[in-house]
Amino acid sequence: MGSYSSTNSTNQNSIDLDQVRFAADSFSNGKFPLSPQFVPFIPDPAFPVSTAAFKTVPADAARQIDRRRTFAIISHPDAGKTTLTEKLLLYGGAIHLAGSVTARKNQNATASDWMAMEKERGISVSSTVLQFDYNGYCVNLLDTPGHHDFSEDTYRVLSAVDSAVMVIDAGKGIEAQTLKLFEVCRKRGVPIFVFINKLDRPSRPPLELLDELEKVLGLPPVPLNWPLGDGPRFRGVFNRETNEVNLFERTPHGSFKAPLSVGGIDDELVKNALDSEIYERVKQEVELLDGVTEELDLAKTLAGKQMPVFFGSAMNNFGVQLMLERFLQLAPGPAPRLSENGQIDPHRDGFSGFVFKIQANMNPRHRDRAVFIRIVSGVFERDMQVTDIKSGRKVRLGNAQKLFGQDRETLDIAYAGDILALVGNYEFLIGDTLTSESGIVYDEMPRFKPECFSYLFNNDTANIKRYRAGIEQLLKEGVAQAYDVHGSAQRVPLLGAVGPLQFEVMKARLEGEYNVDCRLESSPWSVAQWVRAKNPAPDANLRDAPPLTLPSGCSLALDQDQQWLVLLPAAYLVGILHDRNTGYEFSPSPFDKK
Repeated sequence: MGSYSSTNSTNQNSIDLDQVRFAADSFSNGKFPLSPQFVPFIPDPAFPVSTAAFKTVPADAARQIDRRRTFAIISHPDAGKTTLTEKLLLYGGAIHLAGSVTARKNQNATASDWMAMEKERGISVSSTVLQFDYNGYCVNLLDTPGHHDFSEDTYRVLSAVDSAVMVIDAGKGIEAQTLKLFEVCRKRGVPIFVFINKLDRPSRPPLELLDELEKVLGLPPVPLNWPLGDGPRFRGVFNRETNEVNLFERTPHGSFKAPLSVGGIDDELVKNALDSEIYERVKQEVELLDGVTEELDLAKTLAGKQMPVFFGSAMNNFGVQLMLERFLQLAPGPAPRLSENGQIDPHRDGFSGFVFKIQANMNPRHRDRAVFIRIVSGVFERDMQVTDIKSGRKVRLGNAQKLFGQDRETLDIAYAGDILALVGNYEFLIGDTLTSESGIVYDEMPRFKPECFSYLFNNDTANIKRYRAGIEQLLKEGVAQAYDVHGSAQRVPLLGAVGPLQFEVMKARLEGEYNVDCRLESSPWSVAQWVRAKNPAPDANLRDAPPLTLPSGCSLALDQDQQWLVLLPAAYLVGILHDRNTGYEFSPSPFDKK
């Protein structure tokens, strides 16, 4: 096992650690007149905060902003992400009985998985926003889909959070989707905290899991607690920071808070609770950790150069409360966001935010749509007027709601760091900027390359209006992307997505929410290459199809941003396409907008 030295890290972050450490120490020592729970976010000097003078929010509003903690829970499928979400809500007092994702009809469904397809399959299909108060913090928790096919929704959510909790199955370690989501967090500079889950089942040795974290992710892990056994002999965790042992008792179905008792590692209560073999092994491992792991450094954690690690079992409530309380103390508050003219401070008086998610028919009785907005700066007040930067129109934000899974309540005020839901027929799109002052434009939304293509046909022409309305709404939500195939006789758009389950979601929602009988048909294409001329003529009409020499079976198409792309049936044709069209440049994903 490695020494966990920071020199082994491959994360080359340009943040000045001394600057972050000074700020963190200053706030913790009470030198600044803000909440003592506030953990400052120091932006990358490559993108400095705008130096233009701006008015800040009043002190009361500043305190509300400082106590916000907005984070996502991410993982590979079946690592226990949604179960951990439920247990955090249980300890946060937001729910009183946790429901298993695999619950049957006579049991409780989870608060975060509310769609019919989620309840039927026992998986998260769509991201969910859940807010609760705990120990003086206002927690905005975003549960995300773990399945690869729903990656687009997860990636968009990661643009709206300030930190992430990565859940890892103790029996499997790092899995493919875990690694992909970690890389997204790394690129966005999102601090990562790790919860190694399912210690109540037979697990890999914890030292082996730590070694894998460092080697695969390239960051030094810092275990803040340590497991006492695994599988049937799992008895709790040792808190390395307080030198205390937390012993737990199992509860029926893990639904109620697990009782615990606390004592030092040498306490007779601990020795009697553990098998002698496990007790001796834990003592040896703890002594070894003191010599080979780094000490927790808040500055390095916030800079993405260190990963605090927690062990536990979400299903049985082992270590969940300990993780929640320490995580909230360490996690950053609302972070500045990059606008066209610099980074925007969350304490800036003017309201601003961006749309990162749209969801229709959350309440089947209302046929409305919810537009989710990450508030970047200032304070939201119901009925306030803002500018939709894309259209330039003034919009009154009247029907604002606070959502808890599928449930909702009217929201009168919200602060930077919060997730705001506008319910109604607002014509906003994912990525739109809303602001009360000019000169602020956010470009936070990542763009994705599709990995599969299909058509979704309407089987009943009498329902054509419902079919078109449903397709239009689902495309606005970003469930899939639409393409107009050049010269095609098809009267429906070609759909592209990261995974084929997205098409099944669209079909199920058209049938369940819009009462449309439809069918899926696959297309011959599996690869896309965006294309543009290297030296376009000054008078060129970009809507005219480029005169390419296409390999057999390939077609041209227009995407929703009016960019041309080539659809190919196999990856080996990409090289042939490039060789035949040297006057054009190609990209596997959409070109950045100029």
